[in-house]
Amino acid sequence: MPAALITGVNGQDGSYLAELLLQKGYRVVGTTLDRDADQGRILQIREKIEIIETDLLNQSFLEDVLHECKPDEVYNLAARASSSELWTQPVLTGDLNALAVARLLEAIRKSDHQVRFMQASSSEVYGNATEVPQNEATPFHPRNPYGVAKAYGHWTTVIYREHHGLFACSGILYNHESPRRGLEFITRKISHAVASIKLGMASELRVGNLDAKRDWGFAGDYVQAMWLMLQQSKPDDYIVATGEAHSVRELCEIAFSHVGLNYLDYVVQDFENFRSADTGLLVGNPARARRLLGWEPTITFPDLVGMMVEADLRVVQNTSGPLISVTDRSC
Repeated sequence: MPAALITGVNGQDGSYLAELLLQKGYRVVGTTLDRDADQGRILQIREKIEIIETDLLNQSFLEDVLHECKPDEVYNLAARASSSELWTQPVLTGDLNALAVARLLEAIRKSDHQVRFMQASSSEVYGNATEVPQNEATPFHPRNPYGVAKAYGHWTTVIYREHHGLFACSGILYNHESPRRGLEFITRKISHAVASIKLGMASELRVGNLDAKRDWGFAGDYVQAMWLMLQQSKPDDYIVATGEAHSVRELCEIAFSHVGLNYLDYVVQDFENFRSADTGLLVGNPARARRLLGWEPTITFPDLVGMMVEADLRVVQNTSGPLISVTDRSC
């Protein structure tokens, strides 16, 4: 039975990946910084996986975890992603999103060169991109602390692959969403607001830039690409994206239409909440993943939005007490 170690197993991607690996017959070990942290995303599989409380800032502790678990594959999905925290705590962002990658790779180098490693990189490494769409050869130009840290993690993965001979891959992941997305992200804020408005528990949604565009895919599809990367004969880096750009306005229109409402009646554009234009248009070209991995996204953008709205209708119906704010400060 193959064994896999997933850092950040209780996150959106970690939960989908754990489910996928269990279906494929893996023994799954997941790490979390705090064993008492919210495990709502993995409740359905909690008894089928092992959870280890792990500090990714502690080198010797990581070496002990690898020695104990003896994984065949390591997926590094743990990261600090909230935009407000990234700017207010840039040093911690660097520790968790950048240096932790080096610690993991060094622990693998010391323990077993046969371990296969997948680093969750990000489209934010391209930042103010020099071309649209981006491919694996597009120069990096990060424009925020998250992108800078992810660029460090990406190149560290490349160095350990080329210099130490590790089977180490980076998946350059574009925005990927699901009903398990955190409420701090624009897609989930919108789907939750639509559900709240439809059920009479809110009256409007305030957003920033309706014309901001993103390449949005389904997280369940993207973890399939992660697994495929580690099944190849040689390690490589891959863009995982849909190749399509959709605006926040289009997202609102589809989400409200899904419940029979017109977004124009409920969405208020709040210019005070515009996010600074710190990145260019990030749209990925997934040609290499399609060609070498045989990977294709299976969920369309409208289906993804509908899936999230349906899930939040159930969430809001079962929620007691005050709802979250439906004021967006992300775009």
